[in-house]
Amino acid sequence: MIGLGTIVNTAAVAAGSALGILLKKGLKPRFKETLMQALGVSTLIIGLTGTLQGIFTVSGGRLESGGTMLMIASLVIGALLGEALNIEARLEKCGELLRSRVGGEGSFTEGFVAASLVICIGAMGVVGSINDGLTGDTSVLFAKSALDFVIVMIFASAMGAGVLFSAIPLFVYQGAITLAARLASGFFTESMIDNFSFIGSVLILLVGLNLMLGDSLKVKFKPGNMLPALLVPIVWELMTGFFS
Repeated sequence: MIGLGTIVNTAAVAAGSALGILLKKGLKPRFKETLMQALGVSTLIIGLTGTLQGIFTVSGGRLESGGTMLMIASLVIGALLGEALNIEARLEKCGELLRSRVGGEGSFTEGFVAASLVICIGAMGVVGSINDGLTGDTSVLFAKSALDFVIVMIFASAMGAGVLFSAIPLFVYQGAITLAARLASGFFTESMIDNFSFIGSVLILLVGLNLMLGDSLKVKFKPGNMLPALLVPIVWELMTGFFS
């Protein structure tokens, strides 16, 4: 079912927020840290699995590797474009603009804005929604659902009921991406979809590393600034077809 990933993700946010509101006093820091590490490992394994599937194939009973040039080209070009556009900084500015426009002193507004930004912005939402629209693959969004459940539970336990309403922009945002991918699915070849999922898995792998290692990383990865890498497999496929 196309769109199932977003529906499950929205339900997870609503359920996590409700549980957080019931907790009221919040979770102890050690629980928060352990939960985020567990989800980081899960996200890392999902990204690693997809990456290895893109690199290795079995042919004639032998394990063969490929796709490394596409991966390198995608990440390098994507990183250059993303840094030039400074995507993550622009997203943060959009968040601050939204915060200032909404205004208000209560924790309701603060919780709504903070939770909406955290669960809507990121590589997992974009990659997962596109995968859902193109192939019906909901694995990334299901993983994101578990992650968002814990995040909003923590937010809601500290900020209250406003966090619950962050499910609305999440549903609209990811639903729109899924719908757009579905409408454009006729343009994508099977090879293009496979390569897109491959590069998307690499970005998910980076998200998992950030979550798992957290503050121990001297320099965190910027998967948001590497989102343009998702465009490279499309151009790669078109150029390959043109010159073949």
